[in-house]
Parts: sequence; C-alpha cells; structure tokens
Amino acid sequence: MKNLEKYLSILDEQVDGLLLTSRYSRHYGAEFDIAEGVAIVTKGGCRYFTDSRYIESAENHIKDFAVLMVDRENSYTKRLNDAIADFGVTTLGYEEDYLTAAELMRYEKSLNARLVPYHKAISAFRARKEDWELTLMRKAQAITDKAFSQVLERIRVGMTELELQAELIYCLYRNGATGLAFDPIVVSGPNTSLPHGVAGERRIQAGDFITMDFGASYMGYCSDMTRTVAVGHATEEMRRVYETVLNAQLTALAITKAGVPGQDIDAAARKVIADAGYGAYFGHGYGHSLGLEIHESPSPNASNQEPMPVGAVCSAEPGIYLPGKFGVRIEDVTILREDGCENITQSPKTLIIV
Repeated sequence: MKNLEKYLSILDEQVDGLLLTSRYSRHYGAEFDIAEGVAIVTKGGCRYFTDSRYIESAENHIKDFAVLMVDRENSYTKRLNDAIADFGVTTLGYEEDYLTAAELMRYEKSLNARLVPYHKAISAFRARKEDWELTLMRKAQAITDKAFSQVLERIRVGMTELELQAELIYCLYRNGATGLAFDPIVVSGPNTSLPHGVAGERRIQAGDFITMDFGASYMGYCSDMTRTVAVGHATEEMRRVYETVLNAQLTALAITKAGVPGQDIDAAARKVIADAGYGAYFGHGYGHSLGLEIHESPSPNASNQEPMPVGAVCSAEPGIYLPGKFGVRIEDVTILREDGCENITQSPKTLIIV
C-alpha cells in the first residue's frame, strides 16, 4: 500500500480531508522530500503546493498529487480554499504537534473548513516501517558505521572536541550521507558526563573517554549511534562502568521484540545498571523510535506501557553519567520482529582504546 493510500484510509465522518504542513508528513505522503510546502489529501483528489524554489523538483518527482505553485496571486490560503471548494471538504485534520499557535489561528481564520486536531492518526503509520524504508535506514546506518571506523583514525591528543566533530561530519558526508540526522554530540573527559553535551574548545587528553553520538540522514531517513572510546588507556573504574553499560544494553536487546511493552525493555537495562550501583546515574530513557525524524513514537522507555509493534525501528542506548568525572553511552539501532530484533549497527562495542 502506498503511503498516500494509508492517509486516505483514515478519512471518515470525523474529517474528510488532511492538511499536511510538516515536512515529515508531506515527505511520507508524497514519498519525496521538499523543504517548503503544504499538501491537502481528500478522497476527491490530492494537491501539493510549493513555491518557485521547489516547483520543478516537485513536478518531476511527486506522482500522486496534483502539483501547483504558490505565488503572490495564488497564496497557500487561496490554493487550499480552491481545493476545499473543488473537493467539497468540510473538516480538515491537521498536525497540531507541528503548527505554531500563530499558524493555527491564521488557518482557522482564513480556511473555509473546520480544523480538527489529527496528529496522532496522521503520524501513527510511521511507527511500522515498510521494507523500502528499512532499506534506506540500513543504508543510513551503514554510512554511519563507516564514518565511525574512519573517524577513529583521526582522533589525536591535543585536538579539540570541535575539531573532532568537524572530522566526524566530514566522514558522514564523504561516505554518502545526504544530510545529518541531528547535530552530532562530541564530548571528552569530564564533559562525557553530560548526556547531550555540546562540543567546545576542550582539548582531548590521554586517559579521556570520548563520547560520540551521531547519525547520517539518507534520502530523509535517519540513523543513530553512540560509541564511547578511551584515549591511550582506561582506568579500572572506567572499564567497570563501560562493561556495566554494555551488559545493560545486551540484556535489553535479548528481550527486545514486537509485542513487548516499551517499559519492560527499558526496565531490563535499568535493572542491570541499578544492580551495579549506578541506578542514580542513568536518567534518560533506554531508547526511542526513529525514521524520518530522529525521535518518533513509540519508544522503549519507562513511560510506554503499550506493546511495541512489528517493524518499529528503535535505538538501544543505556548510559551511566558520573558528574564531574566521566560518562558512558553505547547506542545501536534495531528493527523489531515478532521473534526478536535485528541490530543494524555493525560497529564493534567492546571498549576501543585509540
């Protein structure tokens, strides 16, 4: 089933049209990514609107929508109201998680249809990836793995975190990334205790841990991985914490499969860390879904009581963070199956000393 057909399937007595304003939902429905635009989906017809910067690309690649340009005479509002009239639309489901208050008020004032919050239904299809989506995500992850192997050879004592981050970004693009899944996290020494620390001018020293959290985007689909490596040598405490995090991840991966509630997967990793005496130092969730966005739903974390679905793509990223000392995080990406999970991250996880 095409993604557009999935959107058409949720049109019912509650809404007879969908207003797609986010880049992610437009990409999903049209199966092509354009930075700016708006789309409307109805059973009478589907239209995709964008401006002169993107119109040629849209006309060449978007097949199941009528593609129309917006300009000063034909604004987004006019184009939408024309479609509303042509297709007899009375109610439009919109993506409340993406619209600003100002945008919503403008649409409510100018469109000739009632707007209904509909984000949950619109985004629900993205929880289960199609085979062609998985192909793109495997490619994104392969690029990320290759970049990691190459950046290991570029780490030098005395280089700054920002310099290492630049090398990492170069390796991602050099190996075929079409974008970055997110701004990489590259931190060293005591900065590794910051789960989402920001690279700075600190110079890498012998005896440091370096944590790198990064991912390629390939044709709009994300990868995500984290590796923590040691520079020169690692203390006994560093090794103990590293092995605890690795054991937590492996324990959780062993029970990760479709049908298991997200909170149970999280709990399996959390118990290993707590039993080792580090429970207070693992504050974030075990993982998250990803796809067109780096954070999607559903997620294997403590707040998700629902069974995870077949075809979900989820990160596995426990960590321990000792304030002022160091932190360790290890992250892979998995595809959930009925009988287990497929780990598509190929980089080694034993402690690497560079």
